[in-house]
Amino acid sequence: MLSHSLIWAAIDRLAERHDMTPSGLARRAGLDPTTFNRSKRTAADGRQRWPSTESIAKILAATGSEINDFIALMQEGDTAGLSRPRWRVPLIGLAQAGRGGFFDDGGFPAGQGWDEIDFPGTLDENVFALEVSGDSMLPLYRNGDTIVVSRDTPCRRGDRVVVRTRDGEVMAKVLQRKTARSLDLASLNPDHPNRIVTASDIDWIGRIIWASQ
Repeated sequence: MLSHSLIWAAIDRLAERHDMTPSGLARRAGLDPTTFNRSKRTAADGRQRWPSTESIAKILAATGSEINDFIALMQEGDTAGLSRPRWRVPLIGLAQAGRGGFFDDGGFPAGQGWDEIDFPGTLDENVFALEVSGDSMLPLYRNGDTIVVSRDTPCRRGDRVVVRTRDGEVMAKVLQRKTARSLDLASLNPDHPNRIVTASDIDWIGRIIWASQ
């Protein structure tokens, strides 16, 4: 019987068969790299989302597969039989993150220009990585370090966070206080000033959950 889980499992297996992650498969097919993310498989209200026939046709063409191959992958069973996934997250430079075209309206990775890095942990797919540039994050993060940011993890007082403003400024700070009107942010580098950002000026905020130190 055709089911939501079997179709998504077949997509995961097709990617694995060709030594790719689901996001890598989407990229090869000319799709948005987040098309097959697990976060895209269920709507915010809990409804199941189905991949489009167009996206399936594109990944079959990109891998030289036939529809019968895809059906065979569905018949192998549900995702419980899959090997442990290789966690990879999208990566761009900190300076790039301030430009348009790299995030969707919800503040999640979208569009082209993203690289990928391996992540040594277990996570959902609503995360991305930023490569640090400059000295504004010293002494915690150095030029060239990579930080992984989660948009789904709640941000609390004392957390290290990345904030993007509506005018494209991206900053890494320590969250001191959060109200309905503003964020009070302490600088990681004492040579840089603390900031108070009004809620209306914030595009998104994410918690730093890992760094490549």
